[in-house]
Amino acid sequence: MDDKNKKPGNAWTKSLLIWVGVLFALVLFAQMLDGGSRAQAGNSVAYSDFVRQVEDRNVKQVTIASTSSGNQLITGKLANGESFRTTAPADAQVTERLVQRGVQVQAKEAEQSSFWLILLYQSMPFLLILGISFFIMRQMQKNAGSGAMGFGKSRAKVLTPKEGRVTFADVAGIDEAREELQEIVEFLKDPGRFARLGGKIPKGALLVGSPGTGKTLLARAIAGEAGVPFFTISGSDFVEMFVGVGASRVRDMFAEAKKSAPCIVFIDEIDAVGRHRGAGLGNGNDEREQTLNQLLVEMDGFEANEGIIIIAATNRPDVLDPALLRPGRFDRQVMVPRPDIEGREQILAVHMKKVPLAPDVDGRVIARGTPGFSGADLANLVNEAALLAARRGKRLVAAQEFDDARDKVMMGAERRSMVMTEDEKRMTAYHEAGHALVFAHEPTADPIHKATIIPRGFALGMVQPLPERDSYSYHRDKMHADLAVAFGGRVAEELIFGHHKVSSGAQSDIQQATRLARAMVTKWGMSDALGPLDFSEGDETPTGYFAPQQKRMSGETIKLIDSEVKRFVEGGLERARQILTDHVDQLHLIAKALLEFETLTGEEIKTLLAGGSIDRGSSARPIFPTAGAGIPKTRRPGAIGGAAPAGA
Repeated sequence: MDDKNKKPGNAWTKSLLIWVGVLFALVLFAQMLDGGSRAQAGNSVAYSDFVRQVEDRNVKQVTIASTSSGNQLITGKLANGESFRTTAPADAQVTERLVQRGVQVQAKEAEQSSFWLILLYQSMPFLLILGISFFIMRQMQKNAGSGAMGFGKSRAKVLTPKEGRVTFADVAGIDEAREELQEIVEFLKDPGRFARLGGKIPKGALLVGSPGTGKTLLARAIAGEAGVPFFTISGSDFVEMFVGVGASRVRDMFAEAKKSAPCIVFIDEIDAVGRHRGAGLGNGNDEREQTLNQLLVEMDGFEANEGIIIIAATNRPDVLDPALLRPGRFDRQVMVPRPDIEGREQILAVHMKKVPLAPDVDGRVIARGTPGFSGADLANLVNEAALLAARRGKRLVAAQEFDDARDKVMMGAERRSMVMTEDEKRMTAYHEAGHALVFAHEPTADPIHKATIIPRGFALGMVQPLPERDSYSYHRDKMHADLAVAFGGRVAEELIFGHHKVSSGAQSDIQQATRLARAMVTKWGMSDALGPLDFSEGDETPTGYFAPQQKRMSGETIKLIDSEVKRFVEGGLERARQILTDHVDQLHLIAKALLEFETLTGEEIKTLLAGGSIDRGSSARPIFPTAGAGIPKTRRPGAIGGAAPAGA
C-alpha cells in the first residue's frame, strides 16, 4: 500500500525516463543497422569510374584501407576538391597504377573490432526486445495490481487523518446513526477504558440506507474524530476474473491494516462481494465466494484482528450472506434513513454556509418543500440554486433560485422552446386550476405551494403542494381527499370543454389514483366489503401495485377487489366534480390568472379565492411561444399535468 501513496510527480518522472531509455535504444539500434556507412565521407562511385578518373589524372590523393572481407576501401579527393569513396578488389597493381599517375597514396591499417563490442552489437537486438517486453508487462501488471506479480495486492487507499478530514460537525440530519457510532470513536481514542470493565468494542458496523443518505460521510467522520488511519476500498475491487485474486487481496488488506492498528477499514458497496453464497450460478468454488470466505475468516477467525474496526456500507442488506451479519463480524447494523424535516433543515444549513444567501431564504420552508430528499439531493439542490443565481448575474442566492432549483431537480428544466396553441395553453390552465381548486376546498389536503402552466419534463403544468410536516402514515380522509385532487384536472376539462374534448393530460393522475385506491383496498384494509385483510400478495406490476395471486384468492374475491377499487376511484371523481361544479366561478378566476401570469403562488391563489386581485406590474410575460403561421405544433401524447397525490 506504500506504493499507492507515492506522489504522482515521481511516477510521471519515472515513466518519462523509461520512455527516454527506450527511444535511445531504438536510435542506437538504427545506427548499428546503418553499418557505419555514414562515417565515411564523400560520394560513392563505381570502381570502373574510379579507374577512368585515375587514367585521366583527375585523382589528387587517396587513402587505401583493408576491409574484413579482403577488399580495399579507397577514399580520397579529386582534382576539383570533391571527395569520393569506392571499394576495389585486393590487387597490388592498384597502388602501382596510382603512383604512376602521380596520385598521393596513403595506407591505413584495418580496424580490429573489440570482442566485447562485437558481442554488444550482436546482442543489442535481443536486449532491446527483452527490455520493451519487460516494460509492457510491467505496465500491464501495474494496472492489475501494484508492481510485478501484483495481482493479489490490496487496492485499498489510505486516508491519513490530516488529509480530507471530516468530523461529526459535518454530518447533519442523522443524529441517531451518529450516536450509535460515537462509541467506536471513544474506543479508538481510549481502548483501555472499555477493557477494564471487560467490554469488547464491536468488530464491525454495517451502515444500511438509501443512496445519498450519508453512509460514506459517516465513516469518514469516524476516522476524522478518532484520528486514526482510514483504509477505504470498494467491494468490487476484490473480485477479478482470476480465481484466488480476491482472497489474496483480502489477506493483503488485513495484513497492511494490522501494521497501522488501531485503524478503520471501510468497505463501500459490500453487497458486490458479500452476496448470499449458493444463490447464484456456479458452485461454492467460484471467485466471489472464495473472496467472501476469506473475508469471513479475516473478520472473525482463529487470529484476532485487534484494533481493526470494519465499517461497511450497502443499500441492499437483504442480499448479504447471513454469516457476514452475525455477531463477531458485523455486530451492529446502523440504519441511515432519509432525513426528516428537522434533519433536512440541518443539512441545508451545513451546505448553505458556503453560499451567500439573500435575506428572503428560509431553510425551514425549503425543508418543507423537499420531502424524501436525501443529503446528496439537498447538496445538489443548493449547488443548482447557486448556479442559477450565477447565470442570472446575481450576487446573492435568493429564495426564487432555490424554488426554481427544486423544480428543476424534481421535474426537469423548463421547456421554454416548446410551442403550444392557444387552445392547448387554455386547456392546461383549466386543468391545473381544477387541481388547485380541489386542493383549496379539501380540508385534509396539503397547502398549495404554487401552480404553473410552464412545461417541465413531460408535464405541461403542475400544482405543487407544500406539506406542513413529514407524513409517516396516511389517514382514510386524507386518502379520499388525494383521490379527489387527482381528478380535479380531468373534471375541469370536462366541465369547461365538454365530454368529447377531455385530453390525455390526466394519464399520470389516473395511474396514481388507481395505485392509491388499490393499496387502500388490498393492503390497508380500507374497504368495508373486504374487511381488514391483506390481498396484496403477488408480483409487483410495472404500474407499481401488486397483482393478486390467483391461487390464493377465488374469482369472486378478485372481482370484489376490482369493484372496490373502481368504487374508490369513482368516489374521488364525483367528489372533485361536486367541488368544481359548486365553485365554477373560482375555477374561471384561477385559470384566467394562470393564463396571464403562468405561475401562481399558494398565497396568490388564496388571495384570488378570497375576492382579492393580483398585481405584479410588468412582471407578467410569456414564458413559451404560441404556435402561429408556419410554426409546427409539438405536444407529446400522454403528457401529464397536475399535482401528484400522496399514495402508496
